[in-house]
Amino acid sequence: MHTLISSDALAAHLADPGLIIFDASFYLPHENRDPLALFHQKHIPGALFFDIDDVSDHQSSIPHMAPDPVTFERMIGDFGVSNSSTIVAYDQRGLFSAARVWWLFRLFGHDRVQVLDGGLPKWLAEHRPIESGHAPAKREAHFTARLNPAFVRSIAQVKENLDTQSEIVIDARSADRFSGAAPEPRPGVRSGHVPGARSLPFGELLNPDGTLKSSDALRTIFNAIGINETVAPVTMCGSGVTGTVVSLALVHAGLPPGALYDGSWAEWGGSPDTQVEKSV
Repeated sequence: MHTLISSDALAAHLADPGLIIFDASFYLPHENRDPLALFHQKHIPGALFFDIDDVSDHQSSIPHMAPDPVTFERMIGDFGVSNSSTIVAYDQRGLFSAARVWWLFRLFGHDRVQVLDGGLPKWLAEHRPIESGHAPAKREAHFTARLNPAFVRSIAQVKENLDTQSEIVIDARSADRFSGAAPEPRPGVRSGHVPGARSLPFGELLNPDGTLKSSDALRTIFNAIGINETVAPVTMCGSGVTGTVVSLALVHAGLPPGALYDGSWAEWGGSPDTQVEKSV
């Protein structure tokens, strides 16, 4: 199954019985926007709201870390998702947080998942149908999660990689945050980056309309920072959201998907015993 689905294709399949559509919108704390309230104002017909903060490890102090398989399958089953369901995720920005849902389902062994290319902005610009109000009542289903550990990295594994250099870390934060020139939005988190990481702000992977760039264009971007078929990438960002856009782009470009450092900079920059590099 392709990583992306076009608005034309989604519109043609809205009535498919096995389709589950998620609005996976997410905003940073300082943005003061309520994605659920915005979902209630307008969403793609039949969509359910996927709260990234809720479908997470509530025992962790790090924001929206992936839950354990048992928790994930219970929460996803409550949405009416089964192992035969086809998932489409979108967000209110275009392509920002929907890829997090794509990554979570891939992490737990479900490959029937796609991201709406261009998200809600493109859907609205094309004057396609929308709904308002609350989502339909949840319908329970059985989902079995099968964790794929190759899709995720822990802080210990990233620390080990500082010595082995067996994987290349790609950081999706802005260039100023990567260099340490700009402060981090989360209190108590240092500025800078993981030593040896490569900077690739996720916005560079997108077209002006919020769609993902072509496979050839993406390969050119990745090749420019030393990523090709022979290397093992690890993506990261501020808290494991936009890093998944890079993961999605790697797959779309036909390159190894690598893994996501789920704790990302919220964990690394907030830990007292991690090495931090600056390039300002």
